[in-house]
Amino acid sequence: MISTLDPPRAPEAYAALRAGLDQLKAEGLYRDFVACSYLAADRGHALHHGRRIQVWCTNDYLGMSQHRDVMHAQLASTLRHGTGNGGSRNIAGTSEAHVELEALLAVWHAKERALVFTSGYVANVETLTTLLRAEPETMVFSDALNHRSLIEGVRTSGNAKHIFAHNDLTDLELALAAQPLERPKLIVFESVYSMDGDVAPIREICDLAERYNARTYLDETHAIGVQGPTGAGVCETIGEDRITFVQGVFGKAVGTTGGYVAGPDVPLDYVRSHAPGFIFTTTIPRASLDATLASLAVIRSPEGVRLREDLHANAELMRRRLTEAGIAHVPAPSHLVPVLVPGGARVKRVSRRLLDEFSIYVQPINFPSVPKGGERFRVTVAPFRTEQQIDRFVEALAQCLADDPS
Repeated sequence: MISTLDPPRAPEAYAALRAGLDQLKAEGLYRDFVACSYLAADRGHALHHGRRIQVWCTNDYLGMSQHRDVMHAQLASTLRHGTGNGGSRNIAGTSEAHVELEALLAVWHAKERALVFTSGYVANVETLTTLLRAEPETMVFSDALNHRSLIEGVRTSGNAKHIFAHNDLTDLELALAAQPLERPKLIVFESVYSMDGDVAPIREICDLAERYNARTYLDETHAIGVQGPTGAGVCETIGEDRITFVQGVFGKAVGTTGGYVAGPDVPLDYVRSHAPGFIFTTTIPRASLDATLASLAVIRSPEGVRLREDLHANAELMRRRLTEAGIAHVPAPSHLVPVLVPGGARVKRVSRRLLDEFSIYVQPINFPSVPKGGERFRVTVAPFRTEQQIDRFVEALAQCLADDPS
């Protein structure tokens, strides 16, 4: 007999996932993507659904992705070598450009070896996880504001860890001193922290590492290209060469794609031989690597010096204009200009109005990237920005903030 009762309804597909998304939206934390297609002939501008906009939040700090030498190098390499390398580094994917680039990076950072990865995130996760799992007795000391990739690498390893207060040398030393001197230790931190634009006390951390028998792993992601006489980062600026491992990226100031770690030969050879995220992935195309080499040639040249000088001068001008307009911002010592706009819903409203009415794109930064109540814009001011453009940005921002005070 066929029942006339309706059959029991199956649970909604992906109900838990939908609930999680609904919660993000209710809390104002759902992330919207803004489509912007950059214009190489009109640097600092992009097309947004066919409309020309100015972009003030890119990580392409020096505009190298649109530098003629870099673009021409990638085009010429593509025509000669094609669009891909055809496999992993182990299976026909290691090009001559890989070899040349890794040798250059090792010399640049005064290390024995460098290893190129598909991204800075992968470089951090794979290097930390692989090395720490190989030495499970190593205890990790990680800065409280470290990037997610550093956190994930330490967490996935399963090694014992201590999270020390951000840039707090006293907290770090107390934690180091609490461990036996002979116990292997690794201090993991960044040089420039992207959300506040502040800089780590690198020399003092190296002093503690020497005192307490620790190695160091420094993420120079946001300093590569923009700090140092040749752009090698904060360590080069201050003349500090005691860091054990230096991590950097190409996807920010270098203007291409990929990441790397430089350090001692044996540990990085071990990573090369054991890290799944290095072994089992298709490599960066030769054309992109040739573009990276071309970009580094500019960054390390007198032109690179001028670009860095103009970048920092523009950041300082932006900070002055914000102060004059009464707009709250973090007085960072780096090229990054964090503008404080508390309130998750508010920062999104201001961002949307800037885009819709002023054709200015600056991405809202909210939780979990920053604590709730610490919402902000992370403004970047490229070397080619003019004083008039900076003034217009500040005027538009001031108007939006005044019209939306809470």
